[in-house]
Amino acid sequence: MTLLTPLRHPLPTPAVTGWPLRILRSEGVVLFVAALAGYFAGLDEPWWLVPVLLFVPDVFMVGYAKSSRAGALMYNIGHSYPAPAVLGLLASVADQPLWQGVALVWVAHIGMDRALRYGLKYDTDFKDTHLGRIGP
Repeated sequence: MTLLTPLRHPLPTPAVTGWPLRILRSEGVVLFVAALAGYFAGLDEPWWLVPVLLFVPDVFMVGYAKSSRAGALMYNIGHSYPAPAVLGLLASVADQPLWQGVALVWVAHIGMDRALRYGLKYDTDFKDTHLGRIGP
């Protein structure tokens, strides 16, 4: 098994509940606000770029066109912090404020999703996340 190999779990999928769930969701709010604050206070990029880019990470859902397993893998790559962190680091080293902004908006998107309880996906179903099942 590798780091990127999805784990198979019997239904219902495991999920965080109670206070740990509240804490994780509040961390999402903190990251959303902090990333946007960093964008607006630290960069001289246009404000309109934020709404344009805010939902771009959802393109990673394209894997669901192939299968639930491929979809979960692609979605989780685009909705976890390592990729935007690497992009932000490389953009900072290369002094590329536009790409720094893209990385910050990407982090804001992930934080927003976590705050709204859209967690990392299990390969059983799009609605099965580490923060619980989406919907009723």
